[in-house]
Amino acid sequence: MDNLGDLRLFVEAAALGSLSAAGRKLDLSPAAASARLVRLESALGVQLFERTTRSLRLTDEGRTYLLHCQHALQTLDDAHAAVQAGRQIVSGKLRVSATSDFGRNVLRHWLDAFLAQHPDVSVALVLSDSLSHLLQDDIDLAIRFGVPAESTMVAKRLAPNRRALCASPAYLDAHGTPTDFDALAKHRFVLLSSSAGVANDWRFERNGETATFTAPTARSRETNDGAIAREWALEGHGIAMKSIWDIGADLQSGRLRLVLPEWRCPDSPVHALFQQRQFMAPRVRALLDFLAERFAESASQYAAYLDGSGMTRD
Repeated sequence: MDNLGDLRLFVEAAALGSLSAAGRKLDLSPAAASARLVRLESALGVQLFERTTRSLRLTDEGRTYLLHCQHALQTLDDAHAAVQAGRQIVSGKLRVSATSDFGRNVLRHWLDAFLAQHPDVSVALVLSDSLSHLLQDDIDLAIRFGVPAESTMVAKRLAPNRRALCASPAYLDAHGTPTDFDALAKHRFVLLSSSAGVANDWRFERNGETATFTAPTARSRETNDGAIAREWALEGHGIAMKSIWDIGADLQSGRLRLVLPEWRCPDSPVHALFQQRQFMAPRVRALLDFLAERFAESASQYAAYLDGSGMTRD
């Protein structure tokens, strides 16, 4: 246990590929982080990393040691969680991830209520529409629409969710409300993009009939931030594909209207993602249960949009 902090630094440096980044995550100065790694390597009598000014690469000995360190630290974390679970203590820091739009407009308010119930818990909220940071940032719980195809995290379904085309009344009044896909193709769009490309290929279903549509990028605005996409739609810059959980309040207030509401895209239910562990920390379990209740309560408000009964043309 004397060098437990050194082991955590080593594991973080291997995960992040940077000793300085690992030091920042553990609140260590670059000098302190370097000194700790030197101390660990001296105690082991081996070199764990091949270091240059620009890169940090594990040696063969480092890769072997990393596997054992990860297992040992996970065992200690599980033991800590097991002890806490027995005492029913809800405390400590939670690192929560969410998509930018949902996180800013819904989740942050729910977290305020959760923290009021559990004053000994602190929260770090990480907003990103990407999944690449989940393991790197040591996220305890992530809220996502749908289940990532390549994620190693456990997925728990929290609520139904539909994705639908929407636009502001001002945009539709100025450019007309499309009644079919031929008319839709003449409109402007607000599109989400990622490292995988622009999400502009959509599949629809209506009473057993299927259709596909590709939004033209030439007349579109693109962003990798879902919150910006929603704001552009609200400002009248085009038609956007959004989750009901992101725009439910906008639909109810009339700030946004549904477009081609009789056509349904494949559902993308809300899931909580978390690491597979033998014991779940009480604070993580408490938040998971809290969010399940909030989603259930809020789903009734958006039921007409989630089940389709309210998705009729304005």
